Amino acid sequence: MGMRFTVVFLIFLTAGCQPEHPPAHRMAPGHAGRGGASVAVHADSSGADAWIRVDYDVPARAYFAFVDSVAEACRNRGMPVDEYLLVHANPWIMDTLRSQDYYNMAARGKIVKQPLSLVVLHAGDSLMVPDSLHRERIRRILRCSRIDVNIPAFRLQVISCGDTLLNAPVRVGRNKRAFLAVVGREKWLRTPIGQGHIVRVARNPSYVNPRTGREYTGTRRDDGVWTAMPMIPWLEPEIDGRRQGSLIHPTTNRQTLGRAYSNGCVGTREDDAWTIYYHAPAGTPVRFRYDTLEVHGQDTLRYPNIYNIRPGSQQPDFRLSQ
Repeated sequence: MGMRFTVVFLIFLTAGCQPEHPPAHRMAPGHAGRGGASVAVHADSSGADAWIRVDYDVPARAYFAFVDSVAEACRNRGMPVDEYLLVHANPWIMDTLRSQDYYNMAARGKIVKQPLSLVVLHAGDSLMVPDSLHRERIRRILRCSRIDVNIPAFRLQVISCGDTLLNAPVRVGRNKRAFLAVVGREKWLRTPIGQGHIVRVARNPSYVNPRTGREYTGTRRDDGVWTAMPMIPWLEPEIDGRRQGSLIHPTTNRQTLGRAYSNGCVGTREDDAWTIYYHAPAGTPVRFRYDTLEVHGQDTLRYPNIYNIRPGSQQPDFRLSQ
């Protein structure tokens, strides 16, 4: 059952009143009980700064609904923000989401079988609502952002305004043909090569086995533990004008990273998927390239030719792939 949210605005109009300062944020995730959440926005008389106080724990299952309700309430008060602006103005939220990756929590000695029960925002937390100048700085970062995937290197980079914000391991499509029930035919499973942009973001995706068409009810982790599926957004790029079904999404099995293992998608760690999502709204440029040799300063890196592509070409040689 979804959570109901009540948004209450407390605007202080006294000239000398200053915005409430946020408390220390809890970085260790816990579990939430039932209940709703209300938020209060406190602003000074100039309207330059505002803070949102969270009155109840917000678990992962209700996170997006909560953030959407906050953004809508702020817009109704003349503060035009969205989810991306709120999270970039409060980067500790992204840190919290990253920390709730199953394997990160397991490394801290906590096995979480129900990831949607983890608390993202705690009662007493405060969120800053960015002013107009801060909003424009964030928008510039997002306008500059792009995703670069080098398929044989099994690496994905998020680059913004010349800075590499993320350099992450991924898994890519296999060099074989197989029947996929979701498309009703046999197809090559390679990750496509080309350029395009993000055309769709799925915040609460369905996990479906493309080979059988059956929806996953859970997942077996690398340590053998069976858990519920997390709720982490997926991104769909259009490559060279075609939507080929090669999504960018998290995998629940880290051991498959650094391999040609998927049915064509680019799989990432769960924590990295949050960083990618919050830097790649719809319209973000994407490049899936195939470079088996890269020069970084004085270092030359060579990668395996996993798709049997001839030198100087960017397409597989199908005769070598049979």
